[in-house]
Amino acid sequence: MSQKREWKTIKEYQDILFDFYNGIAKITINRPRYRNAFTPKTTSEISDALYYCRECQDINVIVLTGAVDKAFCSGGDMHVKGHGGYIGTDGVPRLNVLDVQKQIRSIPKPVIAMVNGYAIGGGHVLHVVCDLTIASENAIFGQTGPRVGSFDAGFGSSYLARIVG
Repeated sequence: MSQKREWKTIKEYQDILFDFYNGIAKITINRPRYRNAFTPKTTSEISDALYYCRECQDINVIVLTGAVDKAFCSGGDMHVKGHGGYIGTDGVPRLNVLDVQKQIRSIPKPVIAMVNGYAIGGGHVLHVVCDLTIASENAIFGQTGPRVGSFDAGFGSSYLARIVG
């Protein structure tokens, strides 16, 4: 008989869940209504959680995932995108997802993307910059930019080409 894992909340956030079990930190993007699309608040919370993981000696590995099985992350939330970029609750355009991507790449602990459902656009780049991706049977990967004459504004495409060859 298998024992149920008792995940403990590390810190309460609005857009993410941040839990711990037996040396594992789990960061769950918790915006299922928007297919776990990120906003400036979401990226700020992920960044804060990653910093905590970096500094905490009890954490050996980090799992990044999405709430529910329909989406890992669908990139930036178009509902908060204005002419100057993604608008935070303070009215200032910012997203800082590149900072989160750099944090994931530089953290001295393995970061594992547990991809369920869509990993599209910025969500695709999030899994690419992780050390390992575990994909469920319903995982769907892709970039939306080329379909609308745009490009990956981060470094995801060039990074993917470098690691895949």
